[in-house]
Amino acid sequence: MAESVELPNRLAILPFRNKVLLPGAIIRIRCTSPSSVKLVEQELWQREEKGLIGILPVRDATETTSVGPTLSPGVATDSGEGSSKIHLGTSDSHKFDGKNQQEFIHWHTRGVAARALHLSRGVEKPSGRVTYIVVLEGLCRFSVQELSTRGTYYTARIASADMTKAEMEQVEQDPDFIVLSRQFKATAMELISLLEQKQKTGARTKVLLETVPVHKLADIFVASFEISFEEQLSMLDSVDVKVRISKATELVDRHLQSIRVAEKITQKVEGQLSKTQKEFFLRQQMRAIKEELGDNDDDEDDVAALERKMEGAGMPPDIWKHAQRELRRLKKMQPQQPGYSSSRVYLELLADLPWQKASEELELDLRAARERLDSDHYGLVKVKQRIIEYLAVRKLKPEARGPVLCFVGPPGVGKTSLASSIAAALGRKFVRISLGGVKDEADIRGHRRTYIGSMPGRLIDGLKRAAICNPVMLLDEIDKTGSDVRGDPASALLEVLDPEQNKTFNDHYLNVPFDLSKVVFVATANRVQPIPPALLDRMEVIELPGYTPEEKLRIAMRHLIPRVLDQHGLNAEYLQIPEAMVKLVIQRYTREAGVRNLERNLASLARAAAVRVAEQEHSLPLTKDVHHLGSPLLESRLADGGEVEMEVIPMGVSNHEISTAFRVSSPFVVDEAMLEKILGPPRYDDKETAERVSSPGVSVGLVWTAFGGEVQFVEATAMVGKGDLHLTGQLGDVIKESAQIALTWVRSRAAELKLASTEGVNLLEGRDVHIHFPAGAVPKDGPSAGVTLVTSLVSLFSQRRVRADTAMTGEMTLRGLVLPVGGIKDKVLAAHRYGIKRVILPERNLKDLVEVPSAVLGNLEILLAKRMEDVLEHAFEGGCPWRQHSKL
Repeated sequence: MAESVELPNRLAILPFRNKVLLPGAIIRIRCTSPSSVKLVEQELWQREEKGLIGILPVRDATETTSVGPTLSPGVATDSGEGSSKIHLGTSDSHKFDGKNQQEFIHWHTRGVAARALHLSRGVEKPSGRVTYIVVLEGLCRFSVQELSTRGTYYTARIASADMTKAEMEQVEQDPDFIVLSRQFKATAMELISLLEQKQKTGARTKVLLETVPVHKLADIFVASFEISFEEQLSMLDSVDVKVRISKATELVDRHLQSIRVAEKITQKVEGQLSKTQKEFFLRQQMRAIKEELGDNDDDEDDVAALERKMEGAGMPPDIWKHAQRELRRLKKMQPQQPGYSSSRVYLELLADLPWQKASEELELDLRAARERLDSDHYGLVKVKQRIIEYLAVRKLKPEARGPVLCFVGPPGVGKTSLASSIAAALGRKFVRISLGGVKDEADIRGHRRTYIGSMPGRLIDGLKRAAICNPVMLLDEIDKTGSDVRGDPASALLEVLDPEQNKTFNDHYLNVPFDLSKVVFVATANRVQPIPPALLDRMEVIELPGYTPEEKLRIAMRHLIPRVLDQHGLNAEYLQIPEAMVKLVIQRYTREAGVRNLERNLASLARAAAVRVAEQEHSLPLTKDVHHLGSPLLESRLADGGEVEMEVIPMGVSNHEISTAFRVSSPFVVDEAMLEKILGPPRYDDKETAERVSSPGVSVGLVWTAFGGEVQFVEATAMVGKGDLHLTGQLGDVIKESAQIALTWVRSRAAELKLASTEGVNLLEGRDVHIHFPAGAVPKDGPSAGVTLVTSLVSLFSQRRVRADTAMTGEMTLRGLVLPVGGIKDKVLAAHRYGIKRVILPERNLKDLVEVPSAVLGNLEILLAKRMEDVLEHAFEGGCPWRQHSKL
């Protein structure tokens, strides 16, 4: 315990940064800087128990003295030899010029004299630096009168700041001091009693209360509390013992109250805990603290609102039990916990899903549905009839599980809009899910909730957005799904589209069964071949072929032109496209199965008209005879006979007034010259086929693509060589085999076809044959080019031209049989678009002509072939080349 000491006039000063040592307090420091080591060595180590130093609080020092675990480093300066004096006042800032740096130190004017209770010296390896560990005890306060440097550390001329013994005896007789002392002792005793219950260490402290003077007890108690640096300085500056005891009483009482609050919180938490709930101790403690502070946030209200929302979601009983279990788990979590957000998002999804909510079924009016289909789509009689049949079954038996319709056809023929019309006829919401390019099974089934950023599949997400359990859901581009290491989406769709399985569809994220049987699924695809057979078996395929030129004309006049004009802010007063010009656009600028390119070309014409209207420079003379507009369109008119070159149209003016304001002298009528000016030179013409087959060795075939039927030219030529066959045009294996079969058949029939003079002559002796399929950037494959290849080779060897108005398709065998092929309807339509007049088809494909529109068949001559000889008979002018000898 600190005793009364006699202070010298000058003390060595050890600065304490942001820390105060009070009288009676004991602290352990580690000195490492050269200045502090020098001070300890000269003032404490060499003088042993007689050594005294001064501890002076400072701020923002630069050189450190490590002081215990909670003490910031102290500061010293390297001032060189000699002494410099610094006179300081309260809170003054002083500047020292050192050898290597400049320091700004805020010195406090009062400090505490301290003695060393323990000293230990050490040497750091490998640097050899000397360090000291010092245990210091604060003795008494002093005031700094003058500060100077001695070598590398500070010294100060000081004066004692404590009361003398006589002054202390006089103060002890003061009634105010007596009251303050009793109050302090009572508060301190209460604190000691409380700590004794918790720590069992109160006996020694009670002895201090009885033996140590009150003014020294105040410093000892305050030194044991964790208080701010400013409060420590205030306690150090309390030279008046009454002020010091008053401040100490306040700090002890504050510490006592904090312990009581903590005890109350602990008791409240412990009363709610059981053996199985100990892991939630910190969470309960935080909740109790919030209750004490009255800081109740809205999290609980949000959870209660979520619970009410879940109760009204209409979940099935087993799923409701699962949701309640998840909700109880959420209530036990704090918002700061990692899993809180994911659990809440999951429960919100459960609450948002339409478990029982369905759109009201309107009474199906088949007549209105038929009219809606006719108004939205031209042609497609068979497709619309199938949709009407589907709706009729739904009307007679609403709960019937109808088939999944899959519309297959080239782009731009109206597959997606047909699905939208079905939704409108049923009075249900329409949800479109694009499957193009999907390669992850999780897009269908969702991600498992164990993954970061997991989310439900597209089906569940679509139902959440629709907010009903029975929408019309379009699975768009179902043939464009892929597969990789993440799974096969097409296989995941097997469960979705199977009426016997989708009653309990299990999304990985949802992790509970969801009933998809009420959803009306419609799919679209460009091709059937990429769809897996198992998935294709679950759908009813309805093919949508390309449109004929006549159908395109009707679609353009009824649907495309009005829509294009509306999109560009025009009407018939500005732009008129005659029917003849639309025909020219179809014939010369578009050769596609759908109508998208036709619509783009019409939009180009509309943009040209929009530019003409917007930039018109015709002025409109206004005379007395002009009828006055009944609107504020022209609020300030010019004098009689004046001209108006621009009119400002206010908001709210009707379309009629706008049309009147921008009326041109004559509408923009499209003619043939204007077509070439706007759309450029024609891309296609009817002479292309005749020009390309003008030389022997060229034949015209018909192929099927994802964009509909197309005309494919096949070119063959011979050259000096070794009898090799060369194939170009980015061909697949199947079409290469067809070329080899065709060449073999022609060589075996050379004498019969009069291509060789005698039996056994080798057609390829001394020559190579090169067969090319133009448009080399487009991959080609399939067996349907067999007859076309034979015709091309026979034309080459016989040096006779194939008829320019004839196209053909069919697979052939080594025996010369012509086998049926697919895509007949699209191929016939393609021949019609290209202006072909005669089409050679396999005889067994006669049944497929039923699907071809009668208007197209009326313009074509269909020639059926059973054997390859029949094809050659029809392909050449004057019949098969065997009637004349070859020129080879």
